[in-house]
Amino acid sequence: MKTQHSKIALITGANRGIGHEVARQLCKRGFAVFIGSRDFSKGRSACEELCSEGYEAICLPIDVTDPVSIRQAVGTFSQKADHLDVLINNAGILEDHGENILCLNTEMLERTLKTNTIGPILVTQDFLPFLQKSPDGGRIINVSSGVASLENMETYAPAYSISKAALNAVTRQLASSLKEHNIAVNSVSPGWTRTDMGGASAPRPVEKGAEAIVWMATDAPLAETGGFWQDNKRMPW
Repeated sequence: MKTQHSKIALITGANRGIGHEVARQLCKRGFAVFIGSRDFSKGRSACEELCSEGYEAICLPIDVTDPVSIRQAVGTFSQKADHLDVLINNAGILEDHGENILCLNTEMLERTLKTNTIGPILVTQDFLPFLQKSPDGGRIINVSSGVASLENMETYAPAYSISKAALNAVTRQLASSLKEHNIAVNSVSPGWTRTDMGGASAPRPVEKGAEAIVWMATDAPLAETGGFWQDNKRMPW
């Protein structure tokens, strides 16, 4: 049975952390939210939590590094919804732990790029037909990071930083290609947030980290496209 909600969002990597909090905040805004998760059991638990609060959340198994998994997710999605208003490419990995680019493990770099940069391209390509059916114009948000800013980049987590800088380039390419289709594409940095990835010492609670992503998905003007944002303000590339 297809969802009866008029507003529909898909968030990859939404079984925990910022992705899960974004899902909760979008549910509060009246969205039906598809929880994209590589681990089905974790995705199902995340959905059950939101459903117990009275929201509509649907588990969508998806591995953004696997084209077959993405196509299967499209098939599952098509059984539940006929359009997509918001796609949030949130799934990501951070494996750097004190590495310097001079001794960077290139296999780790390849894994990071495959998840953080190539994955969003593949997901966007396959879900594009549903975004084009959004009655009010589609929105794509790529969850980036402040360490992706070339102006401010230093030595921190080279694989992660490079992958997110490349994701920002993907944002620019997609924004230019999709402008004529009435689909806005932006990168958003949630800031250093207390999650499994951000660590316990991060200054921002997850609720704050999710706010700018939710704003971009709901209240930001659709004409704003091709930007890099944090706290609803443009960031330097």
